Amino acid sequence: MRTPKRYQPLRLPGFFDELVTPASQGDAVTRRVLDFLLKLPPEELALRRDAAEVAIRTMGITFTVYSDGAAIDRMWPFDIVPRIILLQEWQRIERGLKQRVKALNQFIDDLYGEQQIIKDGVFPAWVLEKSANFREQCVGMKPAHGVWAHICGSDLVRGKDGTMYVLEDNLRVPSGVSYMLENRSVMKRTFPELFEHLDIHPVDEYTAQLYETLAALSPATDPVIVVLTPGIYNSAYFEHSYLAQQMGVELVEGADLFVDSDDTVHMKTVLGPRRVDVIYRRIDDLFMDPEAFRPDSSLGVPGLMRAWRAGKVALANAPGAGVADDKVVYAFVPEIIRYYTGEEPIIPNVPTWQCADPEQCAYVLDHLEEVVVKPANESGGYGLLIGPHSSATQRKATAASIRKDPRNWIAQPCLNLSTTPTLTGQDHKDCHLAPRHVDLRPFILSARDQFVTTGGLTRVALREGSLVVNSSQGGGSKDTWIVDAESSHPQEVK
Repeated sequence: MRTPKRYQPLRLPGFFDELVTPASQGDAVTRRVLDFLLKLPPEELALRRDAAEVAIRTMGITFTVYSDGAAIDRMWPFDIVPRIILLQEWQRIERGLKQRVKALNQFIDDLYGEQQIIKDGVFPAWVLEKSANFREQCVGMKPAHGVWAHICGSDLVRGKDGTMYVLEDNLRVPSGVSYMLENRSVMKRTFPELFEHLDIHPVDEYTAQLYETLAALSPATDPVIVVLTPGIYNSAYFEHSYLAQQMGVELVEGADLFVDSDDTVHMKTVLGPRRVDVIYRRIDDLFMDPEAFRPDSSLGVPGLMRAWRAGKVALANAPGAGVADDKVVYAFVPEIIRYYTGEEPIIPNVPTWQCADPEQCAYVLDHLEEVVVKPANESGGYGLLIGPHSSATQRKATAASIRKDPRNWIAQPCLNLSTTPTLTGQDHKDCHLAPRHVDLRPFILSARDQFVTTGGLTRVALREGSLVVNSSQGGGSKDTWIVDAESSHPQEVK
């Protein structure tokens, strides 16, 4: 067997590599893990990758890509090199995520209530007036514990100086947590020796915490909880079925539920109707109830909004939570945190230009080659313009879209996302570690209490030089290890 190539991080100004330039406190852990991986011959690395792929195929871990009108199931792309974050840093990030989501829930509750933040001049009325996700049907509602976004996935990125930033908040129907859980299961099989000597914090409490969060939304002692899915053709169907199975609750489609004349939701069973107390819905607002929203929707449940407004069923996430899942609103989140908590944001935002502001819009249009331009309400990497990697034709089309509807666009600096070692090379003799850009999506649960996943879903841009980490755009994922440097024994990893 040949000796593997040495790891070569990007030796360019403004790039931060997480295993080569970490905080000195974690040197012993991160460098020992890197040394362990580099000592493995290319053939051994390839064999371990093959074993991980067999496990993924056997476990049926897939995602769906929509291409040319067809839905194609693909095996989940997974990189076997872990991403390591020290517990000492993570504890601060966890506090920042709890602070942020608490403020956002207060913000949503205020917008559907007194709108005091607008009256006080902290948040501009024009942003709300042109919001694509504000739901008039939700005005006046007061969900349990004042929480609207019970499950949030906030995307974090590390900048050139190592600082972690919030890139965006996903408050509507965030996905990806099942892959985080399955990634850990695969990694335990792939590198058991590393788990033996490192204090890697577990992630498998999530489904129990999710169940506890959902149960807290109902006054019932033993509430009936279901996961509502659009069906097998949805890109996240694997996750819907996985979470239902892990929580021990029913996975249902719209046709499996009905609302009676008393505004109570029931599930159809072979033993007759059974009342449902809590619905973890994985259907977008506009498709969840044809009575209240789109009348042509066959995915939802007629009368579901009536039942929710009557207090007969709890919905997670609550309809209308997406009003804060808007990239224009994102720019105001630091002020939202200060307004509702009286505290400074623990995790900073990425600087953002709002195209609705004429002066800022002019700057963006003049600097399209340098910035990242995003539509306000798209997800999954769709609609992005990454200026430095764009063509003149793409920039021209984006400029026209901005001029047509400035409110729908924001821009941010083109961040040099941090890199971590990633296994590259398809040939067994050429497998080696190379730097690839990553982001991180932790998940925050909120009801009576708050929970934050220990780490989250690290997404990685598998193509060299790419900054797009979404699986639908050619990205993959890694297991994220939150490691306590003080209680680990990396010297024993051989």
